[in-house]
Amino acid sequence: MRKIGNILQKTLSWILLLPVYLYKYGISPLTPASCRHVPTCSEYAVQALKIHGPFKGFILATKRISKCHPWGTHGYDPVPPKEKIKVKKMKVK
Repeated sequence: MRKIGNILQKTLSWILLLPVYLYKYGISPLTPASCRHVPTCSEYAVQALKIHGPFKGFILATKRISKCHPWGTHGYDPVPPKEKIKVKKMKVK
C-alpha cells in the first residue's frame, strides 16, 4: 500500500512540475527579469514540490506566488525545511 502511495505522490508532483517547467524554460526567457524574491518563484515552486511533495508543496508555491506583486514581499525567502515527525516514546509500566 505504501509503495502505491509513493508512486501516486511522485506522479502528482511530476504533473504539477510540468507547468512550472513550461513557464521557467518557455515563457520566462521571453519576458524581462522582474522577480522580487530569491530564489525566483518558479525555482521556489520546484523546490517546494520536490521537498514537501505535491500537497504541501503546492500550497507553499501558491502562497509564494500570491506574494509576488508590486506591494508584496521581497528578498530572500527559502523553502522551509521538511519537518521530521517526532514520535513520543510511551513508558511501559
